[in-house]
Amino acid sequence: MKRYNSFVGYFKEKYGCRLQKIVVDAGFTCPNRDGRVGFGGGTYCNNDAFHPNYSTPDKSIFQQLEEGIEFHLNRYRKAEEYLAYFQSYSNTYAPLEHLKELYAQALAHPKVRGIAIGTRPDCIDEEKLDWLQELAREKIVIVEYGIESCYDKTLKRINRGHDFATAVKAVEATAARGLHQGAHFIFGLPGESREELMGMAQIINSLPLNSVKFHQLQIIKGTPMEAEFASRPEDFVQFSLEEYIDFFIDFLELLRPDLYIERFAGEVPPRFVNSSPWGKIRNVQLLQMLEKRLEQRNTCQGARYIKK
Repeated sequence: MKRYNSFVGYFKEKYGCRLQKIVVDAGFTCPNRDGRVGFGGGTYCNNDAFHPNYSTPDKSIFQQLEEGIEFHLNRYRKAEEYLAYFQSYSNTYAPLEHLKELYAQALAHPKVRGIAIGTRPDCIDEEKLDWLQELAREKIVIVEYGIESCYDKTLKRINRGHDFATAVKAVEATAARGLHQGAHFIFGLPGESREELMGMAQIINSLPLNSVKFHQLQIIKGTPMEAEFASRPEDFVQFSLEEYIDFFIDFLELLRPDLYIERFAGEVPPRFVNSSPWGKIRNVQLLQMLEKRLEQRNTCQGARYIKK
């Protein structure tokens, strides 16, 4: 038995098989890019850094899925069915009728069992959530919110264009409709101390989330954060690989035991990162190191969780 609640295990438990996400780029943008709330996007963000080669908006959604399934057949032979993962930018940032058309194209693929939608908390509304609730009666629907930080000072500094209260409102409205929802957070954003990072555990526990993704901050070439890191490195908490694993285990001990952990660290192709302090280590190796350290420390997710 794993010492943490694996999201892979969630799929097997709930749907009886492994489901693999296939990334789809449907040509969306974000409100902090097109001028609605700002320009330039998040100061840390370059979508190309986590964008697979098969997924580009010049291809149809069906073609992206076909190529993505072929790609993953060589990597994840245990996958039996798939989720179309609308990942790039904010995938609810369009009128509902347009969203219906795009999602329908993905769901028309015979091997696609549902959709996972990556978006921002300020790009959802009651009408869209009501429709997703209806769709979830027939298909798997997962909504994934990029929240990144629980602190307004950080969200302002990284040019998110919304506050944490907006995230809370979106998460609660999504939970009220019984939709599965996850959230994404980054450890190491500028201006946050280790104590503040650890303090996010209790805040996350208070949210009606089903799953969470965590990434360590990676400085991406060409982003405003690269220049910020060069000029003020003292504003950033930096972890060696061993330090990060122990930090994350400390954090994991505080998390609700029912939260599914989809990811605890990020992997960006070396050509995109400013530096690679951990070397060229892959996610599977990181997971092995995490599990070994959990055993060494004889601890698990929720070991120090206190229900409030």
